[in-house]
Amino acid sequence: MAGTIARKAIEHLKSKEFRDYLTRSHFWGPVANWGLPIAAITDMKKSPEIISGRMTFALCCYSLLFMRFAYKVQPRNWLLFACHLTNESAQLIQGSRLIKYNMEKKMGS
Repeated sequence: MAGTIARKAIEHLKSKEFRDYLTRSHFWGPVANWGLPIAAITDMKKSPEIISGRMTFALCCYSLLFMRFAYKVQPRNWLLFACHLTNESAQLIQGSRLIKYNMEKKMGS
């Protein structure tokens, strides 16, 4: 069974349909967008004092809107949806880090 699945996957990767997909903006748009969640994830290792609350909020709104767009567009763009779901998650974590940092700073002073 695993051999059959692997064979089908390889056949799909060799297909004209897949090659056409790789040359469209339906693929390259989301690939370019992956920079946002990657940057947010790498920033999680940095001090929360550098987090911009306004930018985090703006990126949360942006990713929510584009998740909806990726779902509504036909054919559905699951790669774009996954990118913005990842970014939304990362931004929510960053926002919670900022809130925690500000609360701890308030309690300490």
